[in-house]
Amino acid sequence: MTKKSLFDKVWEAHSVRTLPNGQTQLFIDTHLLHEVTSPQAFGMLRDLNLPVLYPQRTFATVDHVIPTDSAQRQEPYADELAVAMLNELRKNCKENNIRFFDVTSGGQGVIHIVGPEEGITQPGCTITCGDSHTATHGAFGALAFGIGTSQVRDVLASQTLSFAKPRLRRVQVDGKLAPGVYAKDVILHLIRKMGVNGAQGFAHEYAGEVFDNMDMEGRMTVCNMAIEGGARFGYINPDQTTVEYLKGRPYAPKGAAWDEAVKNWLSYASDEGCHYDEIIKFRAEDIAPTVTWGINPAQAVAVDEKIPALCEIPADERAGAEEAFEYMQLSPGQPVAGTKIDVAFIGSCTNGRLSDLREAAKYAKGKQVAAGVKALIVPGSQIVDKLAREEGLDKIFTDAGFQWREAGCSMCLAMNPDKLVGRQLCASSSNRNFKGRMGSPTGRTILMSPVMVVAAAITGEITDARKLFGIA
Repeated sequence: MTKKSLFDKVWEAHSVRTLPNGQTQLFIDTHLLHEVTSPQAFGMLRDLNLPVLYPQRTFATVDHVIPTDSAQRQEPYADELAVAMLNELRKNCKENNIRFFDVTSGGQGVIHIVGPEEGITQPGCTITCGDSHTATHGAFGALAFGIGTSQVRDVLASQTLSFAKPRLRRVQVDGKLAPGVYAKDVILHLIRKMGVNGAQGFAHEYAGEVFDNMDMEGRMTVCNMAIEGGARFGYINPDQTTVEYLKGRPYAPKGAAWDEAVKNWLSYASDEGCHYDEIIKFRAEDIAPTVTWGINPAQAVAVDEKIPALCEIPADERAGAEEAFEYMQLSPGQPVAGTKIDVAFIGSCTNGRLSDLREAAKYAKGKQVAAGVKALIVPGSQIVDKLAREEGLDKIFTDAGFQWREAGCSMCLAMNPDKLVGRQLCASSSNRNFKGRMGSPTGRTILMSPVMVVAAAITGEITDARKLFGIA
């Protein structure tokens, strides 16, 4: 029997036909929606007089535009466009019988956190969403990818998409991570080494001891940022860790169907000795707490390193580096540690999960946010918020001077009131450090793990959390 990768198994199982242009028409198991890319897609359907073909396969929530400050969250919101987008999504979901995790449902949150915690995300599935960080769901052994508005329309109308099959690269990280090194550091290190476009044309299978030993929330952090290195797909093979996470979730199979599902899920894992177009190997011992210094996630260094000098940067990347130095107001060759911050943000679809908040709270407890620093904790969903409050995490953070917010995307994309002002610099647990990403055309973002954000918030500058907290 031919040995196959998970990618090949899932692709073949969902292939409807090969199109004349060589692309594959893929059946889509699960379609996730939010308020930003869906209104136009539903409008196109109405113009074409087409129904939603399989509404039971689509799930929606509101995340990008919703305020996270309780005082601003009472409807109608101050932003009329946000009100219009939310109401349009409500109307479209009601008219088409689509499950909507609304603000009053207790299940609202960032779409890439809601899907897994509800058990909607499952191994062996194809999953799409009109959002670039859909690869998050690949942590479960799914083929998950972001799509544009016209493709959202196509999935609603046909439950299929045409797609060119990419090549497959196995990214293997073996060894044991040092204390104080987290999943966020792993993916920032990989992007730094392979480049912001290094994965274009590839799907990434993340494999090896490091990923085998990660919990599901760490795996989601890694797959979330696959797109930042250019990979449309990023996934990890399902295993017992995956199974234990899904057990008992609302949309997970029950009873005898559960046993059958588990057997099926695990069968999708890549066969040992299967074909990969490329294999790249890394060692866990080489990974340190990593932070960005520039305007894309590949412009990164270990926190105890200096920002590279121009002569250390490949010639074809120097223009981009010079642009980054000017925008970030940083100098080549200077230590990244000690860079003053104005804002600290823990949240987003990358690091707004319960385990992120638990780990950050361990080091925030008994400490105090530095004077002049605005520090936000934004749970990724109402369920995360509820569970965190039950554990008293909210009080740990508020006692330390952080603001505890309600569920939403918040500052990550800043399509809501949470925005940087002027030239403010934010220590952020989110996924992008592009120019103007956090709401100000001149605002600056430095990406890092949640524990590193806590260290920056307490000291008022980029700080090695290992040294500050004695992590060893």
